[in-house]
Amino acid sequence: MSIDLSQFHQVFYEESYEGLDAMEQGLLDMELVDPDPEVINTIFRAAHSMKGGAGTFGFTQVADFTHVLETLLDQIRSGQRAMSQDIQNLLLKSVDCIRQLLQDLQSGTQADTEETTTLKSQFEAILNDETATASDDGQPPEATTPASGDSDGQGWHIRFIPELTILQTGNEPARMFRQLADLCDNNMQVTLEYQRLPEFTSLDPEMCYVSWEITIPCAIEKNDIDEVFEWVIDDAEIIITPLSGHDIADHSSSADPSNEPQEVQSEQPKPTPVEPKPVEKAAAKQPAKTQESSSIRVSIDKVDSLINMVGELVITQSMLGQLGQNFDISRVQRLQEGLAQLEHNTRELQESVMKIRMMPISFVFSRFPRLVRDVSISLDKKIELVMSGESTELDKTVMEKIGDPMVHLIRNSIDHGIEMPADRKAAGKSETGTVKLDAYHQSGNIVIEIKDDGAGLDTDRILAKAMEKGLVPEGASLSQEQIFDLIFQPGFSTADVVSDLSGRGVGMDVVRRNIAALNGSIEVSSERGKGSRFVIRLPLTLAILDGQLVKVGQEIYIFPLVSIVESIQLDDRSINQVGGHSDVLQLRDEYVPIVKLDEIFHIDTENRSIEDSIIVVVETDGEKIGVVVDELLGQQQVVIKSLEENYRRVDGISGATILGDGTVALIVDVSSLSKMSGPSLKISDSSHQAA
Repeated sequence: MSIDLSQFHQVFYEESYEGLDAMEQGLLDMELVDPDPEVINTIFRAAHSMKGGAGTFGFTQVADFTHVLETLLDQIRSGQRAMSQDIQNLLLKSVDCIRQLLQDLQSGTQADTEETTTLKSQFEAILNDETATASDDGQPPEATTPASGDSDGQGWHIRFIPELTILQTGNEPARMFRQLADLCDNNMQVTLEYQRLPEFTSLDPEMCYVSWEITIPCAIEKNDIDEVFEWVIDDAEIIITPLSGHDIADHSSSADPSNEPQEVQSEQPKPTPVEPKPVEKAAAKQPAKTQESSSIRVSIDKVDSLINMVGELVITQSMLGQLGQNFDISRVQRLQEGLAQLEHNTRELQESVMKIRMMPISFVFSRFPRLVRDVSISLDKKIELVMSGESTELDKTVMEKIGDPMVHLIRNSIDHGIEMPADRKAAGKSETGTVKLDAYHQSGNIVIEIKDDGAGLDTDRILAKAMEKGLVPEGASLSQEQIFDLIFQPGFSTADVVSDLSGRGVGMDVVRRNIAALNGSIEVSSERGKGSRFVIRLPLTLAILDGQLVKVGQEIYIFPLVSIVESIQLDDRSINQVGGHSDVLQLRDEYVPIVKLDEIFHIDTENRSIEDSIIVVVETDGEKIGVVVDELLGQQQVVIKSLEENYRRVDGISGATILGDGTVALIVDVSSLSKMSGPSLKISDSSHQAA
């Protein structure tokens, strides 16, 4: 009976990615002078598990590459080889290489073998160099010489007696024989022993009654044979003895026809391993990125809470069902109580489900120690990364989308913020710069702070560069906040030299746009010579939104509550005009551009006059705009439905929801709303006075 192993591929990928993360973290935490044995063992076990899983599923490229990696790690953990900076760098590169191989397998694309071959050659060079340096007599190293106690290059005799229940553990002897055959180029003899086989009427198809004797007349290392059987060492008796020249002669001359029924020639272990062709077809249906995020690990406590809530909901539903039978006016109070209980249970069920989607932000933070290390080495800077708040929980969807903006902000802090060691020393600072990463909850949102103790933002240079690029008119007077806002303009960069990290003017505008797409915001503060601070505010989840319902004509729209600054009643005295056609609202000490929602979305409304209307002041991308609506309705939590997936993309709308009466309400995309109303209206102090 053959087993379809493709059903286990996704589990293998997920466990392998976790193993790679553990390897990377262990390598970054490792002390080169006196490494912690437990850290080395953790790295070794992760590589060992990946190699075994890859071999089981027929991913030979991953298995072969990881085998060389594992050999080097085994030498390090046994004390045969010392850890060094070069080996650490090579091991980190191998983590990236294995991760890319797995992504290629998962997506069904052709793997790029160039980097794999290069790294494998470097590993083999290190391993061969050890053999060469160990030979002080001038003789060439014997690469195929087995370890102590081995067969002197003659071969091996293996007696494999499995437990009766070995098949029930998921192990398959035929796969082991195929691996042995690969080691010796199919030059092996397998003899079947069936003395334990019972009568046919007593035969259990799930039991293994047979055993094998295997002769391998090849000079291979015993460690390689041990690795083949390492998965069944507790489920079988395995006796491996070296062959002598006489044994090989006896086996080669054994041509007695009476032995033929018992002898299983090398054709048995010869079947082709499960190579990724069928895997590629199945994986090609979805890209790797989608498959990586297709599952989530949930603690049993959260599952138990969810089950309890469902049980309460079933009880409430049963009670309401009984009330519905022969209903009369005397049962109204009980019906109201039942509906209140249903609302309570539904809210708790909603919160339980949302908790399942919540994951600690450490899943995002874990990538940054490696990033800081690599970038600091490339820039020849000394940088320490300090992280806190890793246990802060965030919705998985938000977490997947915030990673890239954070990567750019941290790279920016390292490249532009932290000075060179000599410059820091001259300024009276430590040669090692510090980048701090923190996350915490605040007012129903999650706040992520990225701080550095570098040179800070040079406002004079930013303003001069903006004038040079025509973003700001010559002689303009801007506040510090307005100058900081310039770094988010498309195409803006203060770098004099274009490098791999910066200088192309692409990045910060994308960072703000991506954060705004998550209904979030980003703030900047900086002090010259002391450092900069970027603060990202995000909603805890994208599935549920706290919204303000408004009415325009006969249509109902929803504004994200987090974007609303205030709502006010308009009158003639608070409205001014700029340029004779653009209406602005005088809101205390500032002027806010006015946007008419009925004109943007072409809605028929009886109230065409701005006066005596209601204006909702919202903030987006650091700027405020006033949106004219007819009526303010209530505030409520709404479940967001994708309009693009269910209908098509609509400018100015980020999604939709279904209200309690069954009608559909559209959720306004505040960020794109200001762009739809025309060019961004920036009002200088002189414009204020003119208005």
